[in-house]
Amino acid sequence: MRYGTIVSLVFALALFSCKNDDNGSGITEVPPKLLSEVSPEDDAEIVEFLNTHFYNYEDFDNQPEGFDYRIMIDTIAGENADKTPMMEFAQSVTINLSSSQLSLSAGEENVPHKLYYIEVQEGGAERSPTYADSTLIKYQGSLLNGTIFDESQDYVWFELPSSVRGFANGIAQLKSGTPDQVIENADGTYSIANSGKGILIIPSGLGYFNSSRTLIPLYSVLLFKVELGLYVEDTDSDNDGVPSIEEDLNGNGFMFDDDTDEDGLPNFRDIDDDGDGVLTRREITDDNGVIILPYPDADKDGVPDFLDPDTK
Repeated sequence: MRYGTIVSLVFALALFSCKNDDNGSGITEVPPKLLSEVSPEDDAEIVEFLNTHFYNYEDFDNQPEGFDYRIMIDTIAGENADKTPMMEFAQSVTINLSSSQLSLSAGEENVPHKLYYIEVQEGGAERSPTYADSTLIKYQGSLLNGTIFDESQDYVWFELPSSVRGFANGIAQLKSGTPDQVIENADGTYSIANSGKGILIIPSGLGYFNSSRTLIPLYSVLLFKVELGLYVEDTDSDNDGVPSIEEDLNGNGFMFDDDTDEDGLPNFRDIDDDGDGVLTRREITDDNGVIILPYPDADKDGVPDFLDPDTK
């Protein structure tokens, strides 16, 4: 059982193809495609898929005896010609993406990418996680042609910022189960009775774009079937006292370009955000270790102390 594929965020700067050139070197550099070129192509492919495929919504509506709550997707054809297309259930969220966020040099800014999701079964929690939270999930990742490239049939913890961006933002549209519905099974595994289930369809820009993975060609649209068990509300990845979601300072939904002290560590993974030698936690707590809200701003310049190297 593999669950390493979706956590990688390393993107290739360029794709190299081997063929003869005028210099006889045999190596020709092929620059990555533009986000603005690929995004509409991906969207057209996704819309076509959603209009020609269905999932087993009737099972989830009626929950027949012995139903295993697995999401099944098939083509609308033949005896299934009367099924309701997935597009009728799908919702979407638009995420702006810049080439620099993929370590690309094209200079594109805020190119819209549409992520589609279907809430197959609403979870019992009152709130959804954020894209910065840690989540307990089961999942299966595939291409639109059905090729499975990654899955975990057991629950695993994922820090969402470490997954591909579309996965994190897609999970953030769903609701999880609740701790009081955790059931320990006889075989030592456990289940969550009121977990949330959904389908995510992710354009390549919010996936791996021009970086190939095993069984994932370049510029591939990704489909995930997911079950969201639980999540850690206000996850604090670096345990500095500031919830990770609050460390997305520019509010662009991308956690890795907020690095106040420019030390190479994004703020949500940096225990001294401003690099002044005083831990962030010390700068936001009183003598008893209680977090002070709003966060202290000693020089009243509008920048809290933990982000201001001029105050200690």
